[in-house]
Amino acid sequence: MIFLIERSVLSEALRNVSKAVADKAALKALEGIRFSLADSLLELTGYDLEIGIRTTVPVKSADKGSFIANAAIFSEMVAKMPDGELSIEIDDNYMVTIERGNTSYNLLASSADDYPELPERGTSEPVTMPQGVLRSMINQTKFAASQLDIKPILKGELFEISNNSLTIAAIDGYRLAVRTEPIAYNEDISFVVPAKNLDEVAKLLSDSDDELCSMVVSKKHILFEIGNYLVNSRLLEGEFHPYRSAIPESFNTEVIVERTSLIRSLERCMLLINEKNPSPVRCTFENNQLKIKCVTGSLGKVYDEIDTEQSGVSLEIGFKCRFFLDPLKAISDEKVRLRMTSGLQPLKIVPIDGESFTYLVLPVRLPKE
Repeated sequence: MIFLIERSVLSEALRNVSKAVADKAALKALEGIRFSLADSLLELTGYDLEIGIRTTVPVKSADKGSFIANAAIFSEMVAKMPDGELSIEIDDNYMVTIERGNTSYNLLASSADDYPELPERGTSEPVTMPQGVLRSMINQTKFAASQLDIKPILKGELFEISNNSLTIAAIDGYRLAVRTEPIAYNEDISFVVPAKNLDEVAKLLSDSDDELCSMVVSKKHILFEIGNYLVNSRLLEGEFHPYRSAIPESFNTEVIVERTSLIRSLERCMLLINEKNPSPVRCTFENNQLKIKCVTGSLGKVYDEIDTEQSGVSLEIGFKCRFFLDPLKAISDEKVRLRMTSGLQPLKIVPIDGESFTYLVLPVRLPKE
């Protein structure tokens, strides 16, 4: 079996498909990429039983066949080859020869017979939406998914489709991220996708709203169709946290603030914060000003003031700096609304207009000054 392919085309496909390859697996085949050649198309598949990524690329060949090659080594070999069209040949003993001019590599591959098949495509109606919208929804919520195994369901993100809108929510016990967008889909469904798998999906999505992607949901899996890529992910089982009940409806203080100014101020505080010095950020809202202070005994202190538009009572509240920063960095709005009830209740971050996002950040108790 022999085929010709542009190095850049193959290298990009290998880079993306390798994201689904297992580092170590009981089944050795899962540590490789399966290559299947037919009809002048080369199909590449990576699958670690949690996530599978498949794509096809055009080649010059009249042959058919399949093999498995070690993902890391094969990808590095292709990356180190000269630019241009590569000749790749696989003999009957599964010895792979990669050639370009006077440069060649040899790599021992294996039979593709032991490679497991990806889950079959579900039969439900596809959920279709712009790639740019889904990408932003994932990127603006994924930071709030839990990293701990205490509640495995919270290591995923909840997708809820109802009343022609899609809501994605993530919660880790310290902060909540919710994004909502209109969508043309009449059924009501909900499911939870592992956040780490969604991160790989987001990397394949474009920023364009002109390019569409589709999601096909089955009982235990979801299939994302993104251009020439198919991404299979298992779904998490269990009941997701009833996050809506945690979102406060009322507030005593509302502040409109320029997002980038607040980010810069909090980043100044981060210079004094580390694992040994996890000092909170003290925020005082009064007289249309936000006063930010962070004191670390062994390092120093920082003080800053930001002009705001405030309504309601003056209030002092403290946060873990990174938890306050994460949602502010995820969104792109010029200004945001901060809503608070007291110094011991969650901070709510919402847009100036509409309801496209909601973030909650739990405060921390501040030491006496």
